[in-house]
Amino acid sequence: MKDIAKRTTGRTPQEMHEEWLQDPEYKAAYDALEEEFALAAAFIEARGKAGLTQQQVAERMGTTQGVIARLEGGRTMPSTRTLQRFAAATGTHLRIKFVPIPAPQQPVGA
Repeated sequence: MKDIAKRTTGRTPQEMHEEWLQDPEYKAAYDALEEEFALAAAFIEARGKAGLTQQQVAERMGTTQGVIARLEGGRTMPSTRTLQRFAAATGTHLRIKFVPIPAPQQPVGA
C-alpha cells in the first residue's frame, strides 16, 4: 500500500496524513476517532502478542472470525463482557480506567 500510494501521489500515506492534520476539519474528525483507533490497536496488539490468528481467538471465544475482524477494525463498540472474553482468549487481563480530559490549550499571547 505504501509503495502504491507513493508511486501515485509521490508521498507515503503517513506523509499525506501529516499534511491533512493541518486541516482543522480533518484533525477534529481524526481526534474524535482516537479512542476507537486505540481500542482497535489494543485488540490487534493483544492477539499479536499471544501469537494467535483471528480464527484462533474466535474459536477460544466461541464466536466467528468475522466478529474478531470487526472488533479489530473498530467497526463495533464491544460490551465489557466481550472485552473480558477477548482478554481471556488472548491470555491477557482487562483493565479499564478513566483519565482526565486535558484542558484546552490557550493560544500563545492570549
